[in-house]
Amino acid sequence: MTTHIPSLAVVIPCYNEEEMLPKTLATMLALRDAMIAKGKINQDSKIYLVDDGSKDKTWKILNEEAANNSALVAIKLSRNKGHQNALYAGLCTTTEDITVSIDADLQDDPQNIELMVDEYLKGHDVVYGVRSARHTDTFFKRFTAEGYYHLMKKMGVDLVFNHADFRLLSRRALDSLKQYGEANLFLRGLVREVGYPSSTVEYERQAREAGESKYPLKKMLSFAWKGITAFSTAPLRMITVLGILSGFASFSLIVWVLIVRFFTDSATPGWASVLLPLLFIGSVQLLCLGIIGEYLSKIYEEVKKRPKFHISDIVNKKD
Repeated sequence: MTTHIPSLAVVIPCYNEEEMLPKTLATMLALRDAMIAKGKINQDSKIYLVDDGSKDKTWKILNEEAANNSALVAIKLSRNKGHQNALYAGLCTTTEDITVSIDADLQDDPQNIELMVDEYLKGHDVVYGVRSARHTDTFFKRFTAEGYYHLMKKMGVDLVFNHADFRLLSRRALDSLKQYGEANLFLRGLVREVGYPSSTVEYERQAREAGESKYPLKKMLSFAWKGITAFSTAPLRMITVLGILSGFASFSLIVWVLIVRFFTDSATPGWASVLLPLLFIGSVQLLCLGIIGEYLSKIYEEVKKRPKFHISDIVNKKD
């Protein structure tokens, strides 16, 4: 049970969010002031905004606001490194007692941050924001997202259902998270690896008020595949199953061809009995090579040990 008033860091990755930033900054600053007034967090609490190589006026806005407000810290990455790396850069920059990560679109209701802090004060090191409803999502988005969580569970990956990157981490949980050196970041999986007492806060996901989603279908599929290959070897084990099934199917075809040849008069010389097994076996081999190649590419990226990000500028007004 925590008794002292903690300092809070809110980390917000931003990519081309110039339309949304005025609303986001006003909302987060008002929430910070309200929580300080209630005695939930102390005056040293800050909001960290990470510009992930935006092409619009995102950095200009962050730079100006942070230069005039000591509660804001603007961090500029040297180039676009992706949402997970930008989020990780912000997490690594914080020094506060507790850290909350949230997206700039405010679809994850910031008002739940106070509930997360309450859970932390009860003794929980990790608090997951869990979506209780997806009314604002399209049917396709809702179906694929929930299907993905079920698929990951089937593959043995420990994830919190309907949890993305809206979460609270205590200082010791964050320090433990930073010990993981993976180049392929999948934070919602890594946080589960950290352990420590955890809790959840449920909320309804809101509609985006401005700007565009940074996760179109192509990026969603890429992110989903990264999570699978980062935390599960099930696809590799599936290769063995595919090999057994293709062997069984090929053997069945051989038996069928022999039966037709020796016990019937309907055998017609042709390409089908030769080509079909070759096509089947060839497609299975290519699929298996593709899966193995994905894992080899992950190994290739890991062994290079390249930095996950480079910070080109940090702006924060000194009191």
